Amino acid sequence: MWEADSGDLFANAMGQPMHTSGAARSVTGELTGEDLDVDRTLRPQTLDDYLGQARVRDNLRVLMQAAKERHESLDHVIFSGPPGLGKTTLAGIVANEMGARMRATSGPAIERTGDLAAILTNLEEGDVLFVDEIHRLNHQVEEVLYPAMEDFYLDIVIGKGPAARSIRLDVPHFTLVGATTRTGLLTGPLRDRFGISYRLDYYSVDELAQIVRRSARILGTSVDEDASAEIASRSRGTPRLANRLLKRVRDYAQVKANGLITWKVAAEALSFFEIDELGLDWMDTKILTVLTQTFRGRPVGLTTIASAVAEDPATLEDVYEPYLLQQGLIVRTPQGRQATLAAFEHVGITPPA
Repeated sequence: MWEADSGDLFANAMGQPMHTSGAARSVTGELTGEDLDVDRTLRPQTLDDYLGQARVRDNLRVLMQAAKERHESLDHVIFSGPPGLGKTTLAGIVANEMGARMRATSGPAIERTGDLAAILTNLEEGDVLFVDEIHRLNHQVEEVLYPAMEDFYLDIVIGKGPAARSIRLDVPHFTLVGATTRTGLLTGPLRDRFGISYRLDYYSVDELAQIVRRSARILGTSVDEDASAEIASRSRGTPRLANRLLKRVRDYAQVKANGLITWKVAAEALSFFEIDELGLDWMDTKILTVLTQTFRGRPVGLTTIASAVAEDPATLEDVYEPYLLQQGLIVRTPQGRQATLAAFEHVGITPPA
């Protein structure tokens, strides 16, 4: 049970006009957050168009068909995994396949309990509410969300002190779709209230090549199979990056190769934009150079590396380090980060004896 923030909230609960907060106004049909990096026209709208994540796709197809046959809303869903793997896209597909309207916001945008109440009470039956970075919801907002997810009601306290009274406000049956890049930061009670949970995996080169060819058709760009495979192999297993690289290669081909993307043009373009064969960009290479050349393979603390490459430590840890670890180019030790022999080989530096 929680206390209403203002009289406007009570007016909304009674079905009267109200002035919504900034967080509530952000809940629109327009997607926000991670989809800003990729042209919305490249996003699949149905499961049939969605490439990769076969296990998740097949499971969702069965669950959504069962819910539609029962004329019910789909159970609450949470998608987890690294950025750029399609969590927002899948949320939109869930809404489209269920024939529902999608409302999108993010955890940090919902600052107060009143913001969440305004969002929930403006939903319609069967709507899909997408909350990106849901692990960043504050504790008080989470407490309000629990009964709304389980029993579809809100408890609102009107007034203060001895004159305070409580009313129970029903909210329409809706499907909450959450997305998180940090599953470990989700509280247990919130995580347990999602009936459907999937972790998205990195894509194979073949899957990314299919995505590149599909995106090229949408963009009206000619790309051959070898070129799409080359772009895919440098995309770090991430569709968002594959689409981003495709658009940069398209720009290069338009200026240098009459718009035709062959393997040679793709390789030249990616080298021009400093994306190497492993998908490492200039900052990745700079980190490896510091570890191998400056510190000669000795363990180095994260803050020391950050100072050496002029980057924020949190950015290094969250953005650059995971892929370097996956590729076996660096390791974490109790003393710090350390370059591997593969890193020395990749940057062309002879390892110390």
